Formats: sequence, C-alpha cells, structure tokens
Amino acid sequence: MLTMMECCGRSSRFLASKKPRRQQINSRIANLETRLNDFAPAVRAQALAELVALAQQGAVPLEPEADVANMHCHTFFSFNAYGHSPTSLAWLAKRRGFRLMGIVDFDVLDGVDEFLDACEVVGVRGSAGMETRVFLPEFATREINSPGEPGVYYHMGIGFTSSQVPETAASILDDLRQRAARRNRSVADRVNAYLTPVTIGYERDVLPLTPGGTATERHMVVAYMRAAGRTVPNPIEFWADKLNVESDQIATLLDDTPKFQNLIRAKLMKRGGVGYVQPDSGMFPSVEEFHRLIVACGALPCATWLDGTSAGEQAIEELLDLLIGKGVVALNIIPDRNWNIADPETRRLEVQNLYDVVRLAQNLALPLNVGTEMNSFGQKLMDDFDVPELAPVRQAFVDGAHFIYGHTVLQRVLGLGYQSDWAQTHLPSRRERNDFYTKVGYRVPPGKAGMAWLKQLDSSMSSADILSKLNE
Repeated sequence: MLTMMECCGRSSRFLASKKPRRQQINSRIANLETRLNDFAPAVRAQALAELVALAQQGAVPLEPEADVANMHCHTFFSFNAYGHSPTSLAWLAKRRGFRLMGIVDFDVLDGVDEFLDACEVVGVRGSAGMETRVFLPEFATREINSPGEPGVYYHMGIGFTSSQVPETAASILDDLRQRAARRNRSVADRVNAYLTPVTIGYERDVLPLTPGGTATERHMVVAYMRAAGRTVPNPIEFWADKLNVESDQIATLLDDTPKFQNLIRAKLMKRGGVGYVQPDSGMFPSVEEFHRLIVACGALPCATWLDGTSAGEQAIEELLDLLIGKGVVALNIIPDRNWNIADPETRRLEVQNLYDVVRLAQNLALPLNVGTEMNSFGQKLMDDFDVPELAPVRQAFVDGAHFIYGHTVLQRVLGLGYQSDWAQTHLPSRRERNDFYTKVGYRVPPGKAGMAWLKQLDSSMSSADILSKLNE
C-alpha cells in the first residue's frame, strides 16, 4: 500500500507532466489561430479544420453561447483592424460564444463564400454583406453620414449568399472595385508629392498588404509608415514636420501604432489633408445602380445611420422614405458610437437619437442590422448588450440579427430568401416577410444540423407549412 507521502509525490509528478502538455496545446491553438489569417485560403481552411477537431476533443475552451450579435464586421478583404479573415471571424464567434455574426466589406464580396462555409463548419449563425458610398442627388446640399461630404452616403447590402455575381450585375461590382482603386491611386499620388522622399508604389507597396487586391486608405497608411522607416534617417522629425505635430507627441505615438495610424490618415487623407479631394456626383455610383447589384444577388438593400446629428439625418424620416422607395428593406446601426460617449449631455442626446431611429425603423418595417465594424483600432469585438443604454433596444437588435440569418439560410439552401419569387407570392408585404424570416432565424439551428433540417423543405410549401415543419 502506498504511503501518503508517496501518493502526494505521484500526484505532483502527474500534475507537473500535465502542465507542459497544456502549454503545448495552448501554443498549438495560438499558432492555428494565427494561421486563420494567412493570405492563402488553403492554409486558413486547414487551420480551421484542426481547431474544430481540437474543440471536439475538448482541448479548446469554448465560451457558452450568449444572446448577442455582431452583424457588421469588416474582414481583411477590405480592412479589419485586428487582421481577421472571414474564417477567423467565424471561429472568433464560436470560441467567444457569439450567437450571431455577420461580415461586411467595402466594395467586394470576396469573403462571402468563405465566411458562410466557415460558419457552417463551426456552427455559427452567419450573414454576409457589402458596403460602399453612393451619391444621393435628392440630398446633394445636405451632409448625411459621410462627414463634410453633402450628398455622399454610406450604403449597404446584406444577406448575400455567394461571392459569385450574376452576369447581369457583374459589371456593377467590377465598377465598384475600379472606382475604389482610382480614388486610392489619386490619394497616393497627392500624398507622395507631399511626403517626398517618402513615397509608395500602389502595386509594389500597397496591394501586397491585401489578400484580394482591394486596398483601402488604412492599407496605404501602413505602407507610408514602412516607407518612412526605410527611407528617412529620423522618422520622428520627418513625421513631426509633415504632420505639423510636436516631436514629443510623435515619439509617444510611435509606441501606439493604432493611434499613430489614425493620426496619419486624419492629417493626410481625410478632409483638410493633402490627399483629400472633395467628392462630386460622378465619383460614386447611384443608389439605383447599387441596388441592382444587391437585388440581382438575392440580397437586401440596407440603409445606414450614423448618429442623427447631421442635416441629412435630422431629416431621417424623409431620408428613409426616399430610400424605401428605391428598395431599401433594412437599417444598419453601429450602437457603440451612439452611447459610449464621455460627455454626459452629448451621450444623453445621442442615446435619445438612437431610441428615436429604432422606433422609426420599427414603424417603417425596417429590421435592424447592428455591429461594431472592427475596421478601426479600438472598436469592440462585440457590443456590450448589457449596458443600461441599450436595454430598451436590445430586443430589436437581436430580432434583426435573426431576421437576416433566417433569410440567409433559406436563400442559401433553398433559394427561398427575401427577394425570391416564392417570398413575393407567399409573403407580399414587408412586415410579413420580416416576421417570417425572423421566426426562421430563431428556429433554424446553425451549422450542418440546420442545413439538414432545411433540405426537408421545398418551394411548394407555404410559409405556415415551413414554420410548422421547423417547429417539429
């Protein structure tokens, strides 16, 4: 029989042997999660497969699912401040217990298939969208949600189910890419002239920072920082002179890369900077053109709202009535910027604006798409749904997320999404569709289980038949 001392000794050795193994597993998990953001699709897919296998073995701790949603996350196909690929965002949602997650990229649909496929693998309720800027001639004299740019409007499509675009709309998507590239090259030309001898080549220095060849101003900022580091002997003095900022402040910011990048972008590329050009009506597509692309893909035109303080957004009912007439069926909100404000009076006013626009959206039968964006440093991975300011609107946020998920799974598996002939026949009003797809979103489980359930349905069934079948 073992003595107490011998038992304690064996137990200590057993625990000591487990510790290095746990460290090895943690190291492997961290390495795999890094590979989720590799520019090679095959590397991302293999890393996800290995992480899912580890999770099934109980080696990866997964947080319990919470009733929260982030339906507006940019991926590295446009710009994600944390470097997340579509696959990485799906895994992030699974590991952190986010019930629903959606991606949105500027001017491209490159991540749609990858994200929805990854959501199916890990078991997350997902959606996919696209964002761009359009020109709205009816508001040509009023600033809307693009600061300092009257008539220019950030606009979205949500509920895409494929990266492939019908031939009838392919030229519109190509045009969006080309317009974005022309704007970026024009900015780079002007900034190059100002920052000489620090210059960048768009193909040489900017495009390699992206996985799909679609760059943003934020990619150009990174390229300029790297160029300065290899070109000038004293980057602190260089940036202090070019940005008109004290050297001490630059020295401090060099240790805070996100803030430094935001400063460069604000000083050089945004309104008032040497790279900025005031947009005109020909710089961006029309709402109607963008909607043709969205609807051709079976997706949903989605209005966007900033904070209700601009001249255009102070006329929000007029704006939304106009956009609904052009085909809009949903509204996007970024909640954190509307309550997480230091000044108490500003917070009070903007929280009230948030409540007002949510109430208006409900009156106009516009489901909500909410999220944090993640395309700027410091933005959250998930909204804080438990803060008192969001309590009155939380259910509207969660319902909206389930609505777009419900559309997405039905369109992806059966072609019975919001824009389908089936929906127009069985659900002629927007309110009927909103109610139906929201219920579908709540009832269809994520991942392969949900896909299997849906494959039992077909287009001969009524909406009531589908809901009844899903209740089983």
